[in-house]
Amino acid sequence: MNLETVLYDVRDGVATITLNRPEAMNAWTPQLSDELSLAMGAADADDAVRVVVLTGAGKAFCAGADLSAGESGFLAGGRSVQGGPRLMPYKVRKPVIAAINGHAVGVGITYPMLCDIRIVSETAKIQYAMVRRGILPELGSHVLLPRVIGFSRAADLLLTGRLIMGTEAAEMGLASRAVPADQVLAVATEMARDIAINVSPVSAALAKQLMWDGMNTSVDNMIATEGKLLPGLAAAPDSAEGVRAFFEKRVPLWRSRVSSDIPVIPK
Repeated sequence: MNLETVLYDVRDGVATITLNRPEAMNAWTPQLSDELSLAMGAADADDAVRVVVLTGAGKAFCAGADLSAGESGFLAGGRSVQGGPRLMPYKVRKPVIAAINGHAVGVGITYPMLCDIRIVSETAKIQYAMVRRGILPELGSHVLLPRVIGFSRAADLLLTGRLIMGTEAAEMGLASRAVPADQVLAVATEMARDIAINVSPVSAALAKQLMWDGMNTSVDNMIATEGKLLPGLAAAPDSAEGVRAFFEKRVPLWRSRVSSDIPVIPK
């Protein structure tokens, strides 16, 4: 990929995707949006990638839409000429961890809410500012935020557009953990490497999909779905390998591949 506004690096099973407009506090543009979707698609398609970490270059994560050209910054633009799959984080078949290293405003917070785990800087300024600009939060915010932090807390953020700090975001449950700014990426990467080594890729992919599917599924249906998937997983090579590695006190050698071995989730 020939990316200009996003950096993409893969090491030890972890794809690190970095918003790379530090001179503009990584403000969101149509080009950045498209290149980010391309990078997510590349991570999904690559079996060498077990986990994705998303972060921002410089001191900010993302200061929101780039409004340097006026209100047109709120609008979606055209796509680049590059080919390849384009995915949102919740569609990537690997865990996606947002390392929110600094300020996250507008789309700078609605986008990482589509990730699975969020680690945030204690001093990051976080704001669903859209209602203070005459528009609305997007990317499923009105479904996701109430389910992640509860209706009352979501209403507090979505209806007031007030600014909170990373510490309050973690207290609300919007983020898993708040840490000093200079530790955010290291903490997220350590978590990612643990998953990459110790978690079966297919198990992670299925668990992730079931959680996101659970947004629209009853408990009874989920119990039935899990019950249908478990026998096949128990008979697959990774199940035996996970047990052997546990008893032999060694790193598991996972054989399953996300690209070819994920069973179809029964309806």
